[in-house]
Amino acid sequence: MQENQTPQIQVPQTTIKPKKKFSKKIIFIVIGILLALIAVFFAVKYLILGKSSILSSNELVWWGMWEDESSVSSLISEYQAKNPKVKIKYVRQSKEDYRERLTNALAKGTGPDIFRFHNSWVPMFKSELDKMPATVYSASEFSQIFYPVATSDLTVGPSIVGIPLEYDGLSLYINEDIFTKSGKNPPTTWNELRQLARELTIKDQNGIITQAGVALGRTENVDHWPEILALMMLQNGADLARPTGKLAEDALQFFTTFSLIDGVWDATLPASTVSFAAGKSAMYFGPSWRAFEIRLQNPNLKFKTVPVPQLPKTTANEADVSYGSYWVEGVWARSKKRDVAWDFLKFISSKESLEKFYNQASKTRLFGEPYSRTDMESLLINHPIIGSTVKQGKVAQTWFLQSNTWDGPTGINSQINKYFKDAVNAVNTGMEPEKALEPVSSGVIQVLSQYGIKIQ
Repeated sequence: MQENQTPQIQVPQTTIKPKKKFSKKIIFIVIGILLALIAVFFAVKYLILGKSSILSSNELVWWGMWEDESSVSSLISEYQAKNPKVKIKYVRQSKEDYRERLTNALAKGTGPDIFRFHNSWVPMFKSELDKMPATVYSASEFSQIFYPVATSDLTVGPSIVGIPLEYDGLSLYINEDIFTKSGKNPPTTWNELRQLARELTIKDQNGIITQAGVALGRTENVDHWPEILALMMLQNGADLARPTGKLAEDALQFFTTFSLIDGVWDATLPASTVSFAAGKSAMYFGPSWRAFEIRLQNPNLKFKTVPVPQLPKTTANEADVSYGSYWVEGVWARSKKRDVAWDFLKFISSKESLEKFYNQASKTRLFGEPYSRTDMESLLINHPIIGSTVKQGKVAQTWFLQSNTWDGPTGINSQINKYFKDAVNAVNTGMEPEKALEPVSSGVIQVLSQYGIKIQ
């Protein structure tokens, strides 16, 4: 090596390869791991913190009708205490135009999360009613807990679409002073009722009724005539969807007999509730809530209720038939808080909640809502007014002949009532029941078809 030369370092030549890109497979694996970790996190959070974290940041709007806020506020507070991030706003609705108001709100997408509806309204609202999850009540549990009529009314396909917080239906009101004075006992059959009505009717020298035996036979001044007529027809075995033939004709004829033949009631008298409250009628048919009006009109009237009369039994296994008319809580199918809404309804329909509900309402009126649960019947069975209501719950049937549901001129009850009303009025003016019922059958089928109800 020469002295002035700079030694050169020999660098071995290597081929520099470009860096490899992460494969798509690795990326998907990493994302999958992250998603799994997130799922585990929320699962642990649910187990540790409970349902309240899942039911968070939810404000429910509940449309009610008959109860003021004070009757439900304590139960709402109790539920909110268990679910701190859930808020429930109760809005009491007026009965006037309620069905139309509810229909419009749902159509606009501004409907309440929970709303009250009549048991006969299911065909009108079935597309807006959410199906109850089996985790709330299974179909078997529901049928065991609530009266059979509720299962029948609230089943759409394989699902239940509402939970009743109360039950009501027809009972026979008795003026206790009149019965005590005459030494009579309440009737148990229609034949007994007819005989008693004639005996307890008093007329003056001009033939004017001064004390009616019973308010029956007409439509213009007999409150709840649709339910009474439907009851008679159902007990007689008539098909209300096709009200033709001897069974329907006989029931219609019997209903009008009290005015047309027996003369124990007529068109000159005031409305039946008013007449009974004034002490001018010995017997009167109505649901339990009419007792509030009667007591308000006449605080001194002594009255009680008994189960509705039945037809004489021809066989030992024939069951009694009563007639139900009650209100239900439903969940809007398009609500974003359906799970929370159902969870609240399960809470408020428990035995403990319903008893608190009843007791709170009883502080401001004669009594609270009659219980909708069969396992609570014994708590009210001896009550002088609603004892008969719950006693008849297990044998109740119902149909679209209902008064005081305020479903509007296009409602299913309003339309069907009109056909039967025309038939009653026609018989009272001399038409034969067979001929009077002819337009009813075709009219009823037309109304039912509007709401997708097929007649087999």
